[in-house]
Amino acid sequence: MNENKIEKKPRILIVEDEIENQKYFELILRKKFEVDFCETKKSMYTQLSKNDYVVIIMDISLKDGSNGVDIIRELKQNKSNSNIPIICLSAHAYREEKFRAEEAGAEAYLTKPIKGQLLINTIQEFAVTSLGENK
Repeated sequence: MNENKIEKKPRILIVEDEIENQKYFELILRKKFEVDFCETKKSMYTQLSKNDYVVIIMDISLKDGSNGVDIIRELKQNKSNSNIPIICLSAHAYREEKFRAEEAGAEAYLTKPIKGQLLINTIQEFAVTSLGENK
């Protein structure tokens, strides 16, 4: 029994290009998670090569023209990233968009604006699964 062991917070990656959303997510998530942000598909792959993440939160529409659904499909087809749960966040509440995201491999689809506790609960649900797979 090591009482000096410091419990590490699970690390999550948020792919979000809106600064205001980044600030909101940082505020509500930092107590429970280590949070990294990226704004483009390219920077996401850089982050993934440097860190291990228990969950990825993916905005569906990025300013660089990248489509979050296409990125999810790529990630799920890549063996080194396919086991990381992905939670989609979108301003679109269309059933078709949700279906496309889930068909691409997203584990959850949430719409903005999102209540902080719902986001935390969803991340925790999938982080537990992800941590269990990585042991």
